[in-house]
Amino acid sequence: MLIFCKLRCIGMLVAALCTVVVAAYRLSPAAPSAEPAKSPAAHVIIDTDIGDDIDDAFAVSLALNSPELEIDGITTAWGDTSLRVRLVERLLNLVGRASIPVAQGIVTRSKVPFTQARWAEGGPEPRQQVDAVDFLLRQIRNHPGEITLVTIAPLTNVAAAIDRDPETFRRVKRVVMMGGSIRRGYDGTDGQFNSDPDPEYNVASDVGAARKLLSSGVPIFMMPLDATQLRLDQARRRGLFASGTPLASALAALYGQWGRQTPVLYDAMAVAYVIDPQLCPVRPLHVEVDERGYTRLGPGTANVSACLASDADQFFGFLMPRLERPLN
Repeated sequence: MLIFCKLRCIGMLVAALCTVVVAAYRLSPAAPSAEPAKSPAAHVIIDTDIGDDIDDAFAVSLALNSPELEIDGITTAWGDTSLRVRLVERLLNLVGRASIPVAQGIVTRSKVPFTQARWAEGGPEPRQQVDAVDFLLRQIRNHPGEITLVTIAPLTNVAAAIDRDPETFRRVKRVVMMGGSIRRGYDGTDGQFNSDPDPEYNVASDVGAARKLLSSGVPIFMMPLDATQLRLDQARRRGLFASGTPLASALAALYGQWGRQTPVLYDAMAVAYVIDPQLCPVRPLHVEVDERGYTRLGPGTANVSACLASDADQFFGFLMPRLERPLN
């Protein structure tokens, strides 16, 4: 009887130990069934003057083919913003993303040719007239603290949103802007480095708007000329256009109407930074805009985080595979 009791106790102890071991194995991070949690997609709105220079089209295309981004809308800025809406909607229709909302920004005078106007005119009439400023503020209210506003155009729409409802605008998560020139200006057409700052186009086109953004108190991540003069060479262009996807075909057509040889993909870096900040490391700076549109460093608390250098090979190694593959 004593032996039987001892054996029974030993059996119960072994069973208890087995239960503990099995439970520990199931909770272990190394268990085969465990899967890493995916980060939620970042909510973005892109404010663009697409249709003049070609870099906007590449920036929007990068966003469209990046699953890390949830594009809540695209707003058009500067010049003929109605025709820009048609260009965006044609592009979205071609790549199967027509559900993305498009809103028309404030019409202005522009001295820059709308080089891709003929392609834009082949697009549909706007689905409905949506005011970009109202749309932007509404999206921020619907997603407070979540919206990343990517500005790759003169900042007229942004300033109007600040004027219309500054409290709501301050609920934006951050602004990632292509704009400014801190230590490096526009390079020569042959790519020769320019060490003197210039009035950068997006800032100089609407100096008052740029000043309003920089004094708004929202987190600003600046991608200036210093880090965004990324030249898309002929070999990379050929590889992209030869891929034959609807997106690549649209870019090839827009590139052809742009009518120049080597694109400089300033705006694409702003989108790339949202996806992978390591592509353009930033540092805190206090930046002021003078009356001529120069972005000057000054004393005081940092109001931007700016990227002053990037690696072109690393950038294109990130960009090209995304542009060449079919959209998901």
